Amino acid sequence: MAEQLLIHGGRVIDPASGLDATGDVLIVDGAIETVSTKPGAVTPGPDATRIDAEGCIVAPGLIDVHVHFREPGDVHEETIATGSAAAVAGGFTTVCCMPNTTPPLDGPEMIELVAQRGAEAGGAHVLAVGCATVGRAGETVADIAAMARAGAAAFSDDGDCVASAGVMDEVLRAVRAVDGCFMQHCQEPTLTRGAVMNAGPLAERLGVTGWPAVAEELIIERDARINRSIGARYHAQHVSSGESAAIIRRARAEGQPVSGEVSPHHLLLTEDAITEYGTAAKMNPPLRTARDVTLLKEAVADGTITVLATDHAPHPAASKALDLDRASFGIVGVECALALYARALIDDGVVGWPELLAMMTIHPADLLGPAGVGRGRLQAGAPGDVTVIDPRLEWTIDAAQFVSAGRNCPFDGCSVRGRAVATVVSGQARLLHPAHG
Repeated sequence: MAEQLLIHGGRVIDPASGLDATGDVLIVDGAIETVSTKPGAVTPGPDATRIDAEGCIVAPGLIDVHVHFREPGDVHEETIATGSAAAVAGGFTTVCCMPNTTPPLDGPEMIELVAQRGAEAGGAHVLAVGCATVGRAGETVADIAAMARAGAAAFSDDGDCVASAGVMDEVLRAVRAVDGCFMQHCQEPTLTRGAVMNAGPLAERLGVTGWPAVAEELIIERDARINRSIGARYHAQHVSSGESAAIIRRARAEGQPVSGEVSPHHLLLTEDAITEYGTAAKMNPPLRTARDVTLLKEAVADGTITVLATDHAPHPAASKALDLDRASFGIVGVECALALYARALIDDGVVGWPELLAMMTIHPADLLGPAGVGRGRLQAGAPGDVTVIDPRLEWTIDAAQFVSAGRNCPFDGCSVRGRAVATVVSGQARLLHPAHG
């Protein structure tokens, strides 16, 4: 007998088709069977699981193209199992793991290993991003074709920039040949040695090495110029500078397949957060100025920035308890990102729910090439991945209650609004708030 799940009576938003109406979604045997806006048109069998979505948004399963689950390697910080469960708790049905693991994800066997462990974990779908260079050393281009055949979602040396222009040219050509996407960690290394926070008066007053925004901007500008004659899909990760957004805007206006992502912390916090939260606000790239926050929001509003991604980066408490110079970079984000995006972009009137959800569903899916086919949309035949969101639900972020092994979050204790109340992965309700069962 077919396994059925009906999500009924919600505001169905499918950014891929433009649908925004009250309706029902029926999933049969792990795939979407019907999306209907006609009351009573969907009649599942008597044994179907039902989710009451009245007052909620029913969206394609959320996608995060930038997470660090630390496996293989630093499993004391996070595992694929804990990370994928945390993703489900945050409403994400698909996540893309960065390759800066130990060993790095620089061959097809490593891509397959991540996929296998993700499947065994039974949380969100877990895709692997393959290294652009062997060992992430920035010297020799990795076997991108073999990793693409193994299912790599994209390619990156995240954690480090591909600093050599010559190697970058080779990488972009190799990625273009497999219709892949290259994701750049935009950090010119010679300008950021020993840097811990945004360059400026505050860094000088604190007596620490500043990290200039130009270190990010130079890489995006360089890569866009290299890519003009190649035309590979190019994605700038965790954009922090308003001028970086302007460079991406110009490249897109030229017709280049260039995109960028922004994370919750770069939309909500400035460098001043260092004085309030200490090392909990130490990021890579660093938090910047209020002007940068304003310009990034403008870039979201005008469609320059098309992807929202968390850069979920768990660290043990001990590595954050060090002084500012020595503490680890990064925060965890998948469990509270949705509410933080709502605060930064919806509450501030930057975009509405359909636009925000496009940046968390269809736009990231389109980055992933073959690995993204069918994801990020509500349509018959698509995977049965759905996120049900209560946009009015008020709650308090409590890092101690995170499913993730990481607790390093400067938003701990913040009151927020909007939360996933059901996360459906391949037709299975893996998160279901009691009020919506």
